[in-house]
Amino acid sequence: MDYSTITILIVLSLLLVYMILIYNSLVQLKHNVSKAWSNIDVLLKQRHDELPKLVETCKQYMGYEKNALEAIIKARSAVSHAQQDSDIKALGVAETQLRLGLGNLFALAESYPELKANQSFQHLQTRITGLEHDIADRREFYNESTNINNIRIEQFPDVLIAKIFGFKPFDLLEFSESDKADVNVSLLFQ
Repeated sequence: MDYSTITILIVLSLLLVYMILIYNSLVQLKHNVSKAWSNIDVLLKQRHDELPKLVETCKQYMGYEKNALEAIIKARSAVSHAQQDSDIKALGVAETQLRLGLGNLFALAESYPELKANQSFQHLQTRITGLEHDIADRREFYNESTNINNIRIEQFPDVLIAKIFGFKPFDLLEFSESDKADVNVSLLFQ
């Protein structure tokens, strides 16, 4: 073999190794987004399981507030459907409705001293508040992972590998303007 053939083989080998490194990096980013979504999914399921208990506890005291309770049940169902369909945009809308419903419910609870004093209600209120904070943290991590993935699959030379192997961008988990407003739901619990 002559010197030019060896040089070409070395350059091609280095190029192949570089492409493999890019591919593996993109795979890792894709799985980081999936992991971040799974973390959100776990918390949404936990909250999904707690909400019927909260509604049932409230029903005992808040018979006249049927609309507030029905709004939470409806929003809970919408969140569940969006989760099952992995529809990030629908989840954002449903989450907004659920958070507004919970805010309204806890605000209405202020008018029911017996309900506020109920240990079950207090426990559920604390549990759901904690889950809300955890969901917000995981949502931030998901959006960061998604953003990193989406940037990388558009950057050169990663875009070449991404197109060849069909890497796709992910949707950010976004919420309506009312959910972005600076509202401290925990104040409703005091």
